[in-house]
Amino acid sequence: MRSMLVIGLGRFGRHLAIKLVELGNEVMVVDTDEDAINKMAPFVTRAQIGDCMDEDVLKSLGVSNFDVCFVCISDNFQSSLEITSLLKELHAPCVISKTDRDIHAKFLLKIGADDVIYPERDMAQRAAVKYSAKNTFDYVELTKDYAITEMSVPNQWAGKTVLDLNIRSKYNINILGFKNNGDVTPLTDPHYVLQANDHLVVAGNKQDVFRLMDKK
Repeated sequence: MRSMLVIGLGRFGRHLAIKLVELGNEVMVVDTDEDAINKMAPFVTRAQIGDCMDEDVLKSLGVSNFDVCFVCISDNFQSSLEITSLLKELHAPCVISKTDRDIHAKFLLKIGADDVIYPERDMAQRAAVKYSAKNTFDYVELTKDYAITEMSVPNQWAGKTVLDLNIRSKYNINILGFKNNGDVTPLTDPHYVLQANDHLVVAGNKQDVFRLMDKK
């Protein structure tokens, strides 16, 4: 369990805070909108009305005690920039700032953000790949070169084992597990017989993953 601070309760901030709680973290949310705070209060550890562009407000939160501070303000870049800078000046150990533009990301990183996230861009790219490739149910880029995807078992693989198919050597990808009836099981037995209704969770270089996703 980690201690998280989420500043800004737009759609992304709300979803982020709720998911962080579901994952077992202690989560405090802060926003200037009283209504937004009241709606979130039942779902998080603490909820407080406050303007985080005010240094005294940030000091009162004890930001250095949070493992991660998220700045989820995208409609006002100046606010996002100033809050990110203040958090680092107050010794917040890890600051993650939301953005939707590369030029904004450069400034945020320059003034001290430990990382930036592009939720709209990332979801758009994920959806584009998911719905462009055949037999694909989900897709996540871990780096610019490496990806994980959930895909159906190619027809010619059904009824064969991972060992029989020599998948790692032939296709240069790793099968992390298989999903059946909604449950994901790690694939540790090379003698497991792949079923036609399995969903495979595979990882590898993006180009190798793309080639595999188009395999019938």
